[in-house]
Amino acid sequence: MSPEITKHTMKPQISTLRHMPTFDRYTPLTPNLAISPTVSVVIPAMNEAENLPHVFATLPHWIHEIVLVDGHSTDDTVAVARRLRPGIRIVQQRGKGKGDALAAGFAACTGDIIVMIDADGSTDGREIIQFVGALVTGADFVKGSRYASGGGSDDLTFSRRLGNSILRGLVNKIYGTKYTDLCYGYNAFWARHLDVLDLDCDGFEVETVMNIRAAKAGLKVHEVPSRERSRIHGESNLRAVRDGWRVLKTIMREWRRPVPQVRHEPATATPAADQGAA
Repeated sequence: MSPEITKHTMKPQISTLRHMPTFDRYTPLTPNLAISPTVSVVIPAMNEAENLPHVFATLPHWIHEIVLVDGHSTDDTVAVARRLRPGIRIVQQRGKGKGDALAAGFAACTGDIIVMIDADGSTDGREIIQFVGALVTGADFVKGSRYASGGGSDDLTFSRRLGNSILRGLVNKIYGTKYTDLCYGYNAFWARHLDVLDLDCDGFEVETVMNIRAAKAGLKVHEVPSRERSRIHGESNLRAVRDGWRVLKTIMREWRRPVPQVRHEPATATPAADQGAA
């Protein structure tokens, strides 16, 4: 490694520069920003053939891979996905539910960063750069928030908004967090933290599980504003009362769960904050 000469109190000092990736490992995001980590996008989908053209059109060209988890679709979801993105990775879900689908998708990822979005058109792939930007500048886990300044929703009903507010307040009280949103499916994290998240749930409570376990493990959690759109085609499988009750039970169950151990990077690795921002 090359030495760097600095000055402190008028005396020259020698410090060592951290190892940086070679230029061919950087992926340009904008004219002023490039990163070295690779990015995988996981999309759980069940009968979303009509929505995929819109969803895929919003995804940045620089992502490393798309992993689509097919939840036993009876329409042309898989065929449409392969036609739109010939290099896409298709994972056939064995179980049922969003949590089960995400766990299968995460396990198939090869990227350094994992981003999860929905297949119904409610999440905008153009926002991925905000999530990745927060990760490469120091965050461990980045969650989208519809309530943060600049965020919003075209889809939240009064009952869902009220339920989310009550459940979010409960999580903040029990776990000492300051989350502005809880039940939202737009999140990103470093793949090395998969063991900490350790998904073992089936349904829509998966976002709550991830948010709680990230906090309990002491991960650096950062929120970015996100705009939730209305579903384009089809009907949602979300049921406010049923899934709200599952989230409540999850919050209480996680309170009794042992704190997971964070897997630290080897001492020779580049710190997350320096991992490719250029």
